[in-house]
Amino acid sequence: MNSNHPDKIQQRVQMLVVFCGIIILIGKFTAYFQTNSVGILTDAMESIVNVVAGFVSLYAIRLAAKPKDEDHPFGHGKIELISASIEGILIFTAGGIIIYEGIRRIFDPSVIESLDTGVIIVAVSGAINCLLGWYSIRQGKRYDSVALVAGGKHLQSDTYSTIGLVAGLLVLYFTGLTWIDSALAIIFGAIIACTGIGILKKTINNLIDTADEGVLNKICTAINENRKPEWIDIHNLKVLKSGSSCFIDCDLTLPWYYNIDKGHSLCEELRHTLLSVFPENALVSIHSDSCLEHFCSLCRVSECKYRKQPFEEVKSFTVEKLIEAKES
Repeated sequence: MNSNHPDKIQQRVQMLVVFCGIIILIGKFTAYFQTNSVGILTDAMESIVNVVAGFVSLYAIRLAAKPKDEDHPFGHGKIELISASIEGILIFTAGGIIIYEGIRRIFDPSVIESLDTGVIIVAVSGAINCLLGWYSIRQGKRYDSVALVAGGKHLQSDTYSTIGLVAGLLVLYFTGLTWIDSALAIIFGAIIACTGIGILKKTINNLIDTADEGVLNKICTAINENRKPEWIDIHNLKVLKSGSSCFIDCDLTLPWYYNIDKGHSLCEELRHTLLSVFPENALVSIHSDSCLEHFCSLCRVSECKYRKQPFEEVKSFTVEKLIEAKES
């Protein structure tokens, strides 16, 4: 496989995320052992999740890149959703543990030391996570990788919590109020847990093939912009995503008297229009239907000798019309 192939690029991005995650993990635990701050412990524990989830995502991306086979006719792309689900569960679990530790420290406070050094380490780690998250999401959207986008959003949520954590630690440093440390842990533990729930919700929707409104709107726009007079009606549109691959199926209504060659040519024009929305890893299947009399008032084929009703108007396709299940 070419080194510039999207699957290879995704793997390199994820390897970079994992490597940087390990370095950040070491730095945060060093800060925790120096300071004994439960607030810094929350950041360190989330870094464990980052690294574990990073390895899971790397494995998933590599497996998703495998070509389809007899046992997996739609490829292996769904494994990315399993990976993102595991990451969501890990994030939610880490948030729960952090909340528990924060509550425990309220009743059993510890002495906090070397807080200035800890704040610097946490701040630098947060900046690195911010850049990694932005890069992972950017590449994930570019190559349609659920795993990279989920990982990038996780890193960004870690960055946001780090900003709040640093602010809270600075208040603790200047005031000496130890309860602030526990309060920070509880607040950011809750934020982390909510992030995990959000990732799980999205991956579950994708696993059960919930319709993606954004994808359907793109398809609808492309069809309307490239519509041919002979495309009398398009319906029964279905879109199935598996990793970075996309499978599209629809029915195209054509004039009933067209021969097979003419019908095939028009189906190919629609197929290329749909492929323009998904330039990478898309498969399109189009079934052609013959028109019926009730389509005459909407049909723009001017040379039709069999028209039963005069042409009235052209109605733009809508998502609701495209996905409607009906006979021709």
